[in-house]
Amino acid sequence: MIKYALSNNAKILFVGINPHFGSYARGIPFSNNKMFWYLLGSAGIIKEKREDLKNDKTLKRIYSKKFIRVYRLNFTNIITRPSRSVSQLHKGEEMSGRVRILKIIKRYKPKVVCFVGRITYQKFTGNSNFAFGWQDDIYRSKSYVMHFPLRGRAKIRIDELKEVNKVAGHVGK
Repeated sequence: MIKYALSNNAKILFVGINPHFGSYARGIPFSNNKMFWYLLGSAGIIKEKREDLKNDKTLKRIYSKKFIRVYRLNFTNIITRPSRSVSQLHKGEEMSGRVRILKIIKRYKPKVVCFVGRITYQKFTGNSNFAFGWQDDIYRSKSYVMHFPLRGRAKIRIDELKEVNKVAGHVGK
């Protein structure tokens, strides 16, 4: 089971839709397919060797020891139940997650909330009429919708994450 430890004043709070069974079992977000982690590294958000990100044991250490403390990152999902695909989620299942995410943002005050994928943001807002990129602030946190890590060209996602990281480093300065 993934334990989502959260910290005050994180640079970035990443919000996913729900865990895959493999990630859930390992206790590491986005570890079933590690592309998200490779993108974080390529964007300069984390400074880890790709070989360490590929290995479940070292990735778990990075996530549990460095994700919050060193990199000032947080992660949570709207829906905590694992599934193989978002098509297995039930209509309305995101409702309690919306409330929980809003409480997290209000309490922990991340500089940027980065929604991982279009469906994640749609489930959070209930709105499908938006473009990728910057959205309205949530409380005092900037918010951004990035493309899902597994589809399309990696360069687009790397550029998105670089933009999020740049803004997260300059908010409040």
